[in-house]
Amino acid sequence: MRNWLNNFRYFDVYIATSSTLLLVLGLLMIYSTTLEDASNLMWRQLAFAIAGYVGLFALAFFDYRKLKNASWVVYLGVVLSLISVWLFGETIQGSTRWFDVGFFLIQPSEFAKLGMVIVMAKFLDRNLERIKDFRYVAMFAIYAGIPAVLIFIEPDLGSSIVIFLIWLGMLLASNVNKRHLMILFAAFLVAASLSWFFVLQDYQKDRIHTFFNPESDPLGTGYNVIQSEIAVGSGEITGRGVGRGYQSQLNFLPARQTDFIFAAIAEELGFLGSMFVLGMFGVIFYRLVQATKHARDNFGMYLSLGVLIMFLSQMVINIGMNIKLAPVTGIPLPFVSYGGSSLLTSLFALGLVQSIIARQKALRFSQ
Repeated sequence: MRNWLNNFRYFDVYIATSSTLLLVLGLLMIYSTTLEDASNLMWRQLAFAIAGYVGLFALAFFDYRKLKNASWVVYLGVVLSLISVWLFGETIQGSTRWFDVGFFLIQPSEFAKLGMVIVMAKFLDRNLERIKDFRYVAMFAIYAGIPAVLIFIEPDLGSSIVIFLIWLGMLLASNVNKRHLMILFAAFLVAASLSWFFVLQDYQKDRIHTFFNPESDPLGTGYNVIQSEIAVGSGEITGRGVGRGYQSQLNFLPARQTDFIFAAIAEELGFLGSMFVLGMFGVIFYRLVQATKHARDNFGMYLSLGVLIMFLSQMVINIGMNIKLAPVTGIPLPFVSYGGSSLLTSLFALGLVQSIIARQKALRFSQ
């Protein structure tokens, strides 16, 4: 029992405290924005939070280095789950992203983000020098591209973008040849141009058009962005108060407990509440940077870097689309937005980071 409790002395309390405060705020806002909803979303989210913390502690006390030998199993699980949900998943509002397991829905693309962080960290650790060869850069792109494409065709553009950003960020942190980066950039521009004409669906193009000019269709594709902007602006400094937001409580603000929960926070808790959210994320990002810098091996370094990029990209995209700085893509705000799969993934990711931090601290302590 004493040895088990000793593990807590290596916990990063800053990450643990900041993420827990964000989670508590998320529960409060889910409760506030669903007061008239009989589905008890807050209690469901709380149940996922409890399960997530169990997983966090289990992974924190687990030696993350053992994942290197299991990365192929993780990758196989990611690909098979994405194929399965595409074939047998539940279709909601035109997207097939979920498995219906009775009491709740499971979204494999959320777990795929963390799974791909593990797979890509193992690939870069194993091919530290060989990544200078363009063949290995191409192989790395294929590894990441298969799950990203499977997620894209669900369709889930937002999650596929997050996986792409994780891949790009980890690649930039490797020993990749800068000339190869220029080749990849040129290939990306060509692919993006072709995607506009042959891949993106009409509603996805509409979201991009709406991003630049939401007033062109205020009751259609621009409605979400306009209502979010109104909600954020009306909160002023201290907000209207929990449960008193006009946009949130009168159902003008869409997806107020998921995609647009930051707008609900800004309306009900104001500028101060918004800055609290940004401050807590700032603490988490700072500690993740420190974990990346002080990791005792390359695998741990890439693993913590991947988690950092995963959280950072989701936060930037989510808050960006809430304040009209990014197109609406359906990305949850980590720890805050309603969604069991997203919350579990976020807490599991922090468990792995705690494992990395614990082992670097233990090494220093032993010296």
